[in-house]
Amino acid sequence: MIRVRFAPSPTGYLHVGGLRTALYNYLLARRHGGQFLLRVEDTDQSRLVPDAVQNILDNLAWAGISPDEGAGCQPEGAHGPYVQSQRLPIYRKYADQLLEAGLAYRCFATAEELAEMRQNHGGYDRRYRDFDVAEAQKRADAGEAHVIRMKVPAGETIDFDDLVRGHVRFDSAQVDDQVILKSDGFPTYHLAAVVDDHEMEITHVIRGEEWLTSTPKHLLLYRFFGWTPPRFAHLSLVVNISGKKLSKRDGDVSVDEYRGQGYLPAGLLNFLALLGWSNGDNREVWSLEDMEQVFALERVHPSPAVFDFDKLRHINQQHLFAMDDEAIADLLPEWFAKEGVALPERAYLVRVVGLMKQRCALLPDFVGGARYFYADPESYDEATAKKRWKPESGELVQEFATRLEALPQWQAADLEAALRQLCEEKGQGAAALIHPVRLGVSGVGGGPGLFEMLEVLGREVCVRRLRKAAEGLK
Repeated sequence: MIRVRFAPSPTGYLHVGGLRTALYNYLLARRHGGQFLLRVEDTDQSRLVPDAVQNILDNLAWAGISPDEGAGCQPEGAHGPYVQSQRLPIYRKYADQLLEAGLAYRCFATAEELAEMRQNHGGYDRRYRDFDVAEAQKRADAGEAHVIRMKVPAGETIDFDDLVRGHVRFDSAQVDDQVILKSDGFPTYHLAAVVDDHEMEITHVIRGEEWLTSTPKHLLLYRFFGWTPPRFAHLSLVVNISGKKLSKRDGDVSVDEYRGQGYLPAGLLNFLALLGWSNGDNREVWSLEDMEQVFALERVHPSPAVFDFDKLRHINQQHLFAMDDEAIADLLPEWFAKEGVALPERAYLVRVVGLMKQRCALLPDFVGGARYFYADPESYDEATAKKRWKPESGELVQEFATRLEALPQWQAADLEAALRQLCEEKGQGAAALIHPVRLGVSGVGGGPGLFEMLEVLGREVCVRRLRKAAEGLK
């Protein structure tokens, strides 16, 4: 059975790069009937953010990709604990095994000595690699601060087949004697990840490109322990439109930021999936369920993926447009509250959604971009008024308002027929009234179909707004 894990460090809130990694792990598990685990890698105790774990859990749940096993699950599962700080005795046991086998050694270099080595030799000079084992044990027993380093063999080629990048090869001369257990008893990422992936029976490790150069260290540790390594897949960098590594300024920010802007989980996941993966058919809009059926690591490409905000908005808009009007309306109360706009009656809101969703990319657009459905306009767009409001517009609008008061049927077709008849009687083209009417009822120059908008707004509102505009606009 395929078993994958998402293993974030709770040193900050979940960001979109992390969500993409989680998504790819989730999709591989679902595609093959496997299991998706969540493990918390909190060995860097100095940088922990108190509520980061809960933020990660909340955002995975919001996205619809909650883990099957691991931290936050009830029950957690049979391979716990799933929080690394709760597994320190396990790491100590395995570090001791490597010491006993001569595959690791104690290093007593001080911070000052290490700084000097970096300056003079470009890095650690392995001075304790062949230090007398008994003497090292004696110093450790006396309480002298030290770390444990893995003993990297010389003159070896370390290679593996990456499921995204193909065959990858490293020379062991490029690999340093990595610290695997720190002086405070906490493991480094390298020991902890290998031990946990083995004990939790992980079959595939899907992670960011930044971990590619660490993989030879991990493969050596697997060999030292006599374990079969998992398959590795290193995902490409995500870059901005200039080709530079994505930063917070470019959009590599917390998932909360995108939730706060009104993106749908389906839209954000769809966009993130396409940052490196395609099904080979140029399809752009995917539901999570559809991706679960076809996702394959063989279709993930190694070249950098461009984070394009316009494409993100476009994909989110496509998901909104495909949603049922009632379902969208269910999501809007919080956005009315945030905008300080009174929530309208439900049936009315659903009709507004139906009219507006072709023009809305984000959930708050149904409020801020459609205010004229909820309140009379306080002003009129100056550019539109200058272009569309003619000397005769006030009289035409007043006459149209009078006819609307007497109109027997209030349907879009009836409203359009009434407007066109009035324009014909006055010897005017329909545009002479369509644009002033839109400006009068909405205050702006664009929007959904005029007659459908008038139908939804209702007779009383339309007549009142048109008379006000006829008197106020010159």
